[in-house]
Order: sequence, then C-alpha cells, then structure tokens
Amino acid sequence: MSQFELRMQIADNAHLQPQRDPVFNADAARQARRFHRTLNGYQPTPLHSLDNFARALGVDKVLVKDESQRFNLNAFKMLGGTWAVAQLLCKIWQLDIATFSFAAFRQQQRPPLTLATTTDGNHGRGVAWAAKALGQHAVIYMPKGSSAARVKHITDLGAECIVTDMNYDDTVRLTLRHARQKGWHMVQDTAWEGYEEIPTWIMQGYATLADEAVEQLDELGAAPPTHVLLQAGVGAMAAGVLGYLVDHYGPGSLRAVLVEPERADCLYRSGVQGEIVNVGGELNTIMAGLACGEPNPLGWPLLRNNVHHFISCEDRVAALGMRVLGNPLKGDRAIVSGESGAPGMGVLAAIVHHPQRHQLMQRLRLTSDSRVLIISTEGDTDPQHYREVVWEGKDGISHH
Repeated sequence: MSQFELRMQIADNAHLQPQRDPVFNADAARQARRFHRTLNGYQPTPLHSLDNFARALGVDKVLVKDESQRFNLNAFKMLGGTWAVAQLLCKIWQLDIATFSFAAFRQQQRPPLTLATTTDGNHGRGVAWAAKALGQHAVIYMPKGSSAARVKHITDLGAECIVTDMNYDDTVRLTLRHARQKGWHMVQDTAWEGYEEIPTWIMQGYATLADEAVEQLDELGAAPPTHVLLQAGVGAMAAGVLGYLVDHYGPGSLRAVLVEPERADCLYRSGVQGEIVNVGGELNTIMAGLACGEPNPLGWPLLRNNVHHFISCEDRVAALGMRVLGNPLKGDRAIVSGESGAPGMGVLAAIVHHPQRHQLMQRLRLTSDSRVLIISTEGDTDPQHYREVVWEGKDGISHH
C-alpha cells in the first residue's frame, strides 16, 4: 500500500455536551418518512457494507448509504424540499399534514404558487421536482460558476433557473429580496432571524434517510454504528441526520465526525471557537454542494453539543473518496459518489494511506471494533466533473 499525505485538519470539540434535541429527533423523522412513503417511486436507498475496505482500514464495518438512488434525482436533497413544500402548502391551505399527499393535492386544482430558492444544485432540483409534481411554479437561483449540467437538471423539470454573479450566501440574499418583491414563497435550506420554520422542516425531512439506515442496520443484524462521518455545507443534513441518530441510539453513544472543504470550513471554525463563525469570499472548492460559508443557525447548537471532531480537508480528499467508492476492492460494491457525496469516504481512504495512520486512527478512536456509517449524499450530479476526477485524475495524488 503506497503512502501519501493529504491535508486534513482535525479539531476535537471542546464544547461537547451530548444531548437530545427537541426539534431534530426520531419522532420528527418518522412523521416526514410517513409522507415520503406516499410519493410515487419512494423506496429506501441502499445501505452497502464495504467489508474489504473495512478490513484494509482496520475496523469492523464501513457502511455507506447510497443516496444516488433517491428517486431519479441522484441526491438526498429532495427529502427536505418535498417535506417542506408539503408542510408549507398545508399551512397556506389549512390542510392536515398527517393525511397530505402530492397526488391528492394536485386533484384539488388550487391556483398555483411560485416557490423560490437558492441552490448549488441538488436542493433546487428537489424543489423544482416538487413544484412540477404539484403543478406549482418554481424559480431557482444559482451562484456564480454553477455548471451547465446542474442548470439543465433544473430547467428540465420545468423550473426557471437564474445563475447570478455572486457566491452562494449573497445569492440567498438576492433570492429573498426578489421573493419579497414578487410574493413568492421562499423554500430555503438555511435559516436566518425570522426565517426558521421552512429550514426546520427541510432538516427534519433529511432525517428520513437516517430512519431508513437504522432500519437497514437492524435488518442486517448489525450492531449499532460507533462512528458517523457527516459532510457539511451549512450543516443542515448533518444536524438533521445526527439529531435522529443521537435520539435513537442515545446521546454520546456514537462518535460524530463532521467533514468540510478547507475553503468553506465555517463549521470547523465554529467548532474551534464554540460559536458561529462565517467564512466569506469565493469558497472555491470542487465540493460544490458544500461551498457554503455561513452555518445554519438552527443546526448549530445540536452540532456544537454532539459532534466529537471537526475536520477541514483539501479537495483531493473528496476526489480520493470518489475514486475509492467508484473503484472498490474486490468483493465490495461500487458506488457512484459525487464531490459532495464522497468526503467521508475520502477521509477514511486518506487515513489508510497516511504516514501517520496510527495516530489518526487513535485520534478518531477508530479500532478493530469500530463500525463507521457514511452517507454518500449524491451520485454524479455533475457528470462531466465526475469523469474529470475519476477518469482524468483531476485533484489527483502525485507520487514523487
């Protein structure tokens, strides 16, 4: 096995106080999942056990939840967008969420509303999908540098897509201004003062995937995970999923590790400080879905209380994760994972090859008994970039 060293800064959380969360928990997840089951084509995404990679790393299990199989949208994000849109329509039209379904709503033929959001790609695709399924309008804004493929995914669903000349966080502010002027309904997956209800629903919707994973582990007869690696942009998925796991398995019972790109590591910096730190500027990382500089304030308290380690890593870590998942050891399942789906696996693969492997394993408390859960949150949502990394060696490892 060759050795090489990729940049990963690890910060232990000095503010750790494991505890359940009143908002992001198993009850909220089960309510969302009941609704998701009513959607046409719903089924749990696969959970794969990569036993040969686990052996190479020196742990008991490495389990990967493959969200590229989520409907035909290639990413987990629509779980949040659809649940929030369902809740929003129930609020506007005074319907009962416990019996709400998209199919029944369409038959009522109410006047359409316009849903607006900012996205790096996957969330906007989910909102556009929901709008189309419901006969509503959608206007989706994207930050500067968004790929043509990601734009096309959204316009193919009948939504209007506007690419700005600003970064993600500034684009959110622009979208909000336009929505207020035009009477649109903003369905955004980050929160700010006075805008908390919809992002809360979105985060609760993400927890459907955690509820599925726990059910799948039980079906496998597997012991509970000892570790979970969660990648973060604003931290909405991480908090939604971790809130469920903490509630289900008990506070402090599994070691949570948060992984971010070093060029947009707002949660890593917040973890070091013990309070929210924003990161500005270009946020240039291949992990497009994680290129966010301002933590979601709704998820932050839960993450501050329950995350054991914050990791800020270079882009090559995510690229390595994409290659390792797509080209597994013999006997393990191949998984197509995009830039923002693969950083968790990238961290584990980088440890396997690291000259200080032993110290890194100790630092994260990885032992021969560890069972590590990873969420591959997206497939090749930008197919050209996926090929550039996996075929052409973009962000590759150079051996001198």
